[in-house]
Amino acid sequence: MNSFRKPVINKFLWDFATIQVGFAFFAFAIAIVIRANIGATSWAVLEVALAGIFNITPGTATVMVAATVLLIAITLREPIGWGTVANIMSIGPWLDLFLSLIPEVNTNLPIQLLFLVVGVISMSLGSAIYIGVNAGAGPRDSLMMAIARTTPLDVRTARGIIESTAVLIGWMLGGPLGVGTILFAILIGPGVQLAFRLFNMETYSQKDLKQSSP
Repeated sequence: MNSFRKPVINKFLWDFATIQVGFAFFAFAIAIVIRANIGATSWAVLEVALAGIFNITPGTATVMVAATVLLIAITLREPIGWGTVANIMSIGPWLDLFLSLIPEVNTNLPIQLLFLVVGVISMSLGSAIYIGVNAGAGPRDSLMMAIARTTPLDVRTARGIIESTAVLIGWMLGGPLGVGTILFAILIGPGVQLAFRLFNMETYSQKDLKQSSP
């Protein structure tokens, strides 16, 4: 029994450390795009707005939003993994750490665009590392899959509706919507695909993703 448990525990510790690296890259991306001051990532538009309204940190707002989204996904009976919970508990603190370290950029477009590109690269790498651990989808992806499974919508449409709703609500609440938000949304898809190829990970079509969800 002990000889069986040790490899299992060691694998979990390795996976946990690896997934934290992915979360750190992910949170760094959110933070550096916020500091670029030309618009936040889609969910960060909402989370920064909520942080200002409730006088909390963006990281705390991220945890609150992620937990709320996960509750909706669970209500729709979407299965989750330990990585889903780790996602909620980890990205927010990492985000606050990086926001405290990265300076804000104003009226320097080349640096602002550089921050944006670095953010795309960082989130692409973080996504590939996190998904590679195979410990459960993030809360937002869990909701996306739940909607795709329980409605006629495909995964891409479900994701678009969810993120557009988050951006719209965030903008209405005073969140930092800008050209950077649009550019990031355009670039992140190809960025993640390249990161998957870098790590020799398989990519799946929208149909495959929908069919794989129980």
